[in-house]
Amino acid sequence: MILIIGGRGAGKREFATTLGCDPEKTLLALHALEPLPSLKDLLNYEAVICDEVGCGVVPMERHDRERREAIGRLCCQLAQEAQAVYRLQCGLAMRLK
Repeated sequence: MILIIGGRGAGKREFATTLGCDPEKTLLALHALEPLPSLKDLLNYEAVICDEVGCGVVPMERHDRERREAIGRLCCQLAQEAQAVYRLQCGLAMRLK
């Protein structure tokens, strides 16, 4: 499984296709799923794409802060298990793992 993170509109989906990831086996928006899937379920995908949630303004609502924290922790677990981890910024990919 490949984890691809970055800001909204950074080119994550297009980058996944350049890696040869099958769109049918790619989870496009982990951050938008409610409830969040389990780590075990996510590891079945070829690639998992998630907006970066650790930067920016901290949400005022407690639920939003807790959700953001849960997404960040799940991404940390995914990064440990992933074959490769990429961060995209301005359309440029940086391999982190």
